[in-house]
Amino acid sequence: MAMDIGTGLALVGAGIAVGVAALGTGVAQSQIGAAAVGATAENPKMFGKGLALMVLPETLVIFGFVIAIMLIGKA
Repeated sequence: MAMDIGTGLALVGAGIAVGVAALGTGVAQSQIGAAAVGATAENPKMFGKGLALMVLPETLVIFGFVIAIMLIGKA
């Protein structure tokens, strides 16, 4: 199956969009997770807030998937 250069670049862009979004999420969650564990150790009532803050960076991966789907749809 032959494809042109534009289609190939769109598919590479889709992979980069998901990969960079996942990398950014991992970095953010590592720092938030460490802070959340420390806050929970000092005050157990902070567990809910820490859990909510751990979920927020996951939106980056969702945005990456949306961009990837849009790029694949155009390819």
